Amino acid sequence: MTKAALLNHRLVNQQISETVFKTPQEIVSWMVAMQAQEYAMSKWAIALRLKGITEQDVEKAFNEGLILRTHLLRPTWHFVTPTDIRWLIGLSAPRVETVMAFYNRELGLERNLFNKCNNLITKALEGGKHLTRAAIAAELLRSDIPLNGRQIGHVMMQAELDCIVCSGARQGKQFTYALFDERVPAAKPMPREEALALLAHKYFSSRGPATIKDFSVWSGLTLTEAKKGAAAMSSSAFFEETFEGKTYILPFENPSGIFNRAATSLSKSFLMPDYDEYGMGYIDRSAIFNPIKITPDFKRNNPVFNRMIIIDGIIEGTWQRTLKGKSIVVETFPFHILNKTQSSALSKAVERFANFAGHKLES
Repeated sequence: MTKAALLNHRLVNQQISETVFKTPQEIVSWMVAMQAQEYAMSKWAIALRLKGITEQDVEKAFNEGLILRTHLLRPTWHFVTPTDIRWLIGLSAPRVETVMAFYNRELGLERNLFNKCNNLITKALEGGKHLTRAAIAAELLRSDIPLNGRQIGHVMMQAELDCIVCSGARQGKQFTYALFDERVPAAKPMPREEALALLAHKYFSSRGPATIKDFSVWSGLTLTEAKKGAAAMSSSAFFEETFEGKTYILPFENPSGIFNRAATSLSKSFLMPDYDEYGMGYIDRSAIFNPIKITPDFKRNNPVFNRMIIIDGIIEGTWQRTLKGKSIVVETFPFHILNKTQSSALSKAVERFANFAGHKLES
């Protein structure tokens, strides 16, 4: 497998080059979990993998609970669907709680307090109420539980891990919490071995080619559990390829049923959002760096966290956007002079983002 083939496969499987999906919830389900701490850019990450979807479309799906935002996996904020959230939390919560235990002790938070807060939060949200974190903190204070900013953050994360709360509809620009059971369909607990296999299947289907270590770091699972999950996947659905001495797993077919030939005619240039899965889905991100244009210092600064210009699957610059009334200004900063084909691809990428944002593009 060549570097170009590896990138082409990823672009196809991540639904960036082409997509068979039509709605935000379909793409989130396919990706199983999409990093979402930068909310505005995470909405663009969803639309990037769909056709003709605007920011308002993604916002509507979020407010209606068709996609949810919660802490899981490593943990950080992720978009997930109501269908997947229960088993994902069931799989990742024990490890997350182990990671968070030190900080909880430091903040004076223990299980009895979490249980008391969970009961009060449940009562405050019952009946379809959606409350901001500040409003919930005020409710807890009325019951003689004063919490500072860090403490309420940890209390709410524990309530997420306990399946007490998940994201509610936004109030203006403010995020809210809703009762988990009022937004998520009931489901039987999934055995851990089954959940490991399902997560591995979804990860390698949507992000392959990827290594076991990529999967382990992305999911927050131990390397042993990651290997166990990958070993339980159907051998008829995946195969292995070697690249630069590493073994990569990838699916035979993408969702459209087309053999994953990574066709060269597919679109491979776009404005990458902050924390996008095209970068965050892998621990080894060297394939997306241009070795001629990217310095070692640039790599160390983790550019995949920032807004990158992707040309032919590779980082070739940075971008930023500024709203001016009903117009939007998108500034691009290529690392080198682009040729005519690359410049055309970048112009189309900028126009596509402006259409998503729903603003007239101002030059």
